[in-house]
Amino acid sequence: MSESGQRGAVEVATASTPYISYEEFGRRFLEYAASEARITGAFSQLTGAAFDFGPIGVGPGRLAKVSAQVQLGEPALVRNLGEEITFELAIPLNVDLLLDLTVDRHRFAVDGAVHVHLTVRTAEPLRVIIDIAEPRPSDVRVNVATATRRGQLLRLLASVDHEIRRFVARYVAREIRKPHIAAVREIDVATRLDAAWKV
Repeated sequence: MSESGQRGAVEVATASTPYISYEEFGRRFLEYAASEARITGAFSQLTGAAFDFGPIGVGPGRLAKVSAQVQLGEPALVRNLGEEITFELAIPLNVDLLLDLTVDRHRFAVDGAVHVHLTVRTAEPLRVIIDIAEPRPSDVRVNVATATRRGQLLRLLASVDHEIRRFVARYVAREIRKPHIAAVREIDVATRLDAAWKV
């Protein structure tokens, strides 16, 4: 083929295949690999999860006892496509809490959410890592309702809000270390490409 013919073939191929830079390819790949659907699916098993805690001693002298039933709702996810690709995950919660003072008992209705921050990172040799910041008590927001002024006072004295935040944060942190979530936190691109070439 003549030089002009070769040049024409390249021009046709280029026109039908819009090339992009390596940087653009890498960015698109990361956004595709760390899609909202993929991340939401990893946390889907937390939806509807229920657990109990207590009774534990709280307040002055740890004389009061707190126990609770916690129900987690369906997580809501927001992806941010800035210089870094990050996610904000909010897991709703409802708590039926009982404060036992031996002489009397007070029930509290609690709602709120656990907030989990995720960041997409790249690592050697060719891996995509979903870095999950384990929630701390400060990442758990709660609204505690009580019908009486006495209940409100006891709630403050017994540090009810703090105990809820502490236990919920510990539970969610333990859950996100489990294998089904760990499996989607890392994508070994090189290994998957090698496996595809063998096929």
